[in-house]
Amino acid sequence: MPALCRDCLTIVEQEPRCPSCGSPRIKRHAELFDLSIAHMDCDAFYASVEKRDNPELADKPLIIGGGKRGVVSTACYVARIRGVRSAMPMFKALQLCPDAVVLKPRMSVYAEVSREIRKMMDEMTPIVEPLSLDEAFMDLSGTQRLHGAPPAVMLARLVKRIKDELGVTGSIGLSHNKFLAKVASDLDKPRGFSVIGKEETAEFLHDKPVRLIWGIGPAAQESLDRAGIRIFSDLLRWDQEALTARFGSMGYRLWHLARGQDKRRVSAHEPMKSISNETTFFEDTASLDILDGHLWRMAEKVADRAKAKELAGRVVTLKLKKADHKVITRRVSLRDATQIADRIYRTARGLFDQVGDQGPYRLLGCGLSDLCSEDQADISGDLLDPGAARRSQAERATDEIRRRFGTDAIVKGRALR
Repeated sequence: MPALCRDCLTIVEQEPRCPSCGSPRIKRHAELFDLSIAHMDCDAFYASVEKRDNPELADKPLIIGGGKRGVVSTACYVARIRGVRSAMPMFKALQLCPDAVVLKPRMSVYAEVSREIRKMMDEMTPIVEPLSLDEAFMDLSGTQRLHGAPPAVMLARLVKRIKDELGVTGSIGLSHNKFLAKVASDLDKPRGFSVIGKEETAEFLHDKPVRLIWGIGPAAQESLDRAGIRIFSDLLRWDQEALTARFGSMGYRLWHLARGQDKRRVSAHEPMKSISNETTFFEDTASLDILDGHLWRMAEKVADRAKAKELAGRVVTLKLKKADHKVITRRVSLRDATQIADRIYRTARGLFDQVGDQGPYRLLGCGLSDLCSEDQADISGDLLDPGAARRSQAERATDEIRRRFGTDAIVKGRALR
């Protein structure tokens, strides 16, 4: 059976340890050198970057997120062992892990590391489809002659290089389509390398929960539960017409995924369509103070990501989910594009006020779409708000101060709510 040492990249025979370096990190799989669709996901990316930059944090539980009323952006694996999870309210996270170190996100730093990782991916294959700052699909079909090594070896080399040169770790999923590659990358984190081959696909999926499918959230899971669908073998009992009639386009997709079929190509040229941030509350809330604080932090995150990607957007969207799972969406087109947090927040807050008092809410989201280059951002100003230009200049100055002295150098009062 083909086998590879993940530490020194030696092709191994039957030995339990690598004969070259003695490492036990050997990956064996019958189709290891035949598969070429991969998903790479950094391990607790924000936290890994912070631990890299401050070695004193190496063995400490670390949470990246907002104030006491904020939410967890990510947590290192030490904190995850204590039960801390992304999108968890900060007060709950600190109850579970009271000795955790809490840091605010440094999006500009994470974006720079992300750009370096992307350069490494581009050296391997021209077909890279980024999903976020810390994960991407790659299609390495036809690259073996170029690199003189099969995709599995190049992927092991990639994560080794990321660790050696950038100080962060990543996990690889390798399979024959995008759906299974993404599933595989989550199987053995951190520093995982998981393979799902064609021959084993049906057996692998048979007893797995359908929540493995990317995009199946709590509401979709409830709908599937009502239909008696909890694991993939439950889906196999439905024919395509029945699933489509019951669940629409999602049913059509589920029928194919239940059989391990995914015809989507890895697309290197798929333009980013939107930038958004949302959170599901630990407890439903109607508190205007809490919701407003979250909305500001989301606007900041959306703006930070837009600035990191050198993008701006012409449409601001507000998303609310009520306690009964009813989703309320409001959007407005701006006179010209923006990447300014203050403008995104004020626009989203105006949309929130239009919705009126319909809480409590279980989810709040804010987004920016109809994206364009940042050189088209905030050109004409806001004629109805003479102070907008001054606040925009102040925000740009704040960004520069934070780049030089850290994200905590300047903090707005509403960010603490």
